[in-house]
Amino acid sequence: MAADTSKPFFPAAPNQALLPSRSAAARASLDGSYWRAFRSSELVSGADFPVTDLTFAPAASASSSPTLAAAWSTSVHLFSGDPLEPLRRISVAGDLAFSPSFRCDGALLAAGDKKGVVRVFRADKPAAGAALRTLRSHAAETRVVRYPVAGGDKLHLFTAGDDALLTYWDVPSETPVFSVPAAHRDYIRGGAASPADHNLFATGSYDRSVKLWDARTGNTGPSLSFSHGELVESVLFLPSGGLLATAGGNVVKIWDVIGGGRLMHSMESHVKTVMALALAKMVNAGETRLLSAGIDGYVKSFDFGKLKITHSLRHLQPLLSVACSPCGTVLVAGSAKGKIYMGKRKKKAVDEEDEGKKAGSGEIDWVSPEPEKPVLRPNYYRYFLRGQNEKAKEGDFVIEKPKKVKVAEHDKLLRKFRHKDALVSALVKNNPRSAVSVMEELVARRKLVRCIGNLDTEELGLLLEFLRRNATLPRYARFLLGVANKVLEMREEDIRSDEKLRMHIRNLKRMVGEEIQIQHTLQGIQGMISPMLALATR
Repeated sequence: MAADTSKPFFPAAPNQALLPSRSAAARASLDGSYWRAFRSSELVSGADFPVTDLTFAPAASASSSPTLAAAWSTSVHLFSGDPLEPLRRISVAGDLAFSPSFRCDGALLAAGDKKGVVRVFRADKPAAGAALRTLRSHAAETRVVRYPVAGGDKLHLFTAGDDALLTYWDVPSETPVFSVPAAHRDYIRGGAASPADHNLFATGSYDRSVKLWDARTGNTGPSLSFSHGELVESVLFLPSGGLLATAGGNVVKIWDVIGGGRLMHSMESHVKTVMALALAKMVNAGETRLLSAGIDGYVKSFDFGKLKITHSLRHLQPLLSVACSPCGTVLVAGSAKGKIYMGKRKKKAVDEEDEGKKAGSGEIDWVSPEPEKPVLRPNYYRYFLRGQNEKAKEGDFVIEKPKKVKVAEHDKLLRKFRHKDALVSALVKNNPRSAVSVMEELVARRKLVRCIGNLDTEELGLLLEFLRRNATLPRYARFLLGVANKVLEMREEDIRSDEKLRMHIRNLKRMVGEEIQIQHTLQGIQGMISPMLALATR
């Protein structure tokens, strides 16, 4: 039977219920779908020892499996494979281990301990267990051990610890190239090597400061220093090397190092202290995100290109460390109670991305566009509810807030009717204009005579010293000489009984006598000049 060709194969008006929801597609962002593809599991769960540091070895090739080093209790645990599995354990001589760091080629691993000793181990051979080098200079916990990242430097590393000592080492000879004994004024808990230059590295301390160091200048001092504002827990260079991220308190800040330490952005999305920072590469977009882990149990993904939080991952325990593999497929977070949470991307999501890349190699590359924000127009009701953070546009009339007037201390006291305290406060500042203004206000309130009578010996000395210095100034002479006469009438007995007050009166008398002599001299000069001026006018 032949098919009926008089009707179209598809209906002209499709059912609206069968169409995909546009709002649901708009809510599905690129970052959200990427991070939701990680399947969460527990890599390690044991005794309640905090996992203080996590770091991945640099990738030798794109197809190589990631290698993870975790500082846990008295050992550095190594994990490798796809998925990650325990490889071996490196003991750090019975002390707590801190800050494992891989060399740029991944062959060596350095770690510090609680006594300040830094040891270098072989990381590429499973049988190796003894330390190849032992570096001793610190007297307290070595919380920062970092190999250079850029330039392929395999001979040096820098260390810092709770003794505020910063040391730059020549590893083969086990000798420090230079040391800075007081690099900071408190514990040094954060450090990072620059990805742009192997001679540059940054440190962060509990003295709230962040400093940039250059190994070529030695121990002459930091090349750059600025304040984070909180106890600095972690420091990390962004991939370009020109931006630096610092974590302290519940704030993560981005600084422009090339611009002299200028603050670029401040992120306050955590509710508790941020303990660690890490970089994560997004495979599907080829972009890099800044990860922050805090005691509130959250791992936040921050897009430092758009300066906004793109996703949040919630864990059940407080987090002290976070790291992402160089290939971007494994995400780990260490808790304060001995657990390491591992998130691995689902194979289905990875396969879909590979297919998308292959499809994108053709003439047309299908990319889901980001939803556009609706434009608010002046005839919309929401236009007038935009909020105070809305930036003014061209043609808008901006009403500026009145500047806050700073009120002086004596004005505050006058408002509280504390007249004597206001007078003493103005005399202590030793500003003639302010002190005379306060006295004139007390005269208007009819309180100056009472204030002079209530002054004790020390405060009366302040008043007499002020009169000695300023009573002969032409602008205030008439008023202050009247005040001086009133003081002599009211406090004659106190002045006669105190040697210091008598000395002030003698000085005041001498100043007044000198001023009288000057006035007589000026009157004589005026008498000589007046006839000459009269003749000149004729």
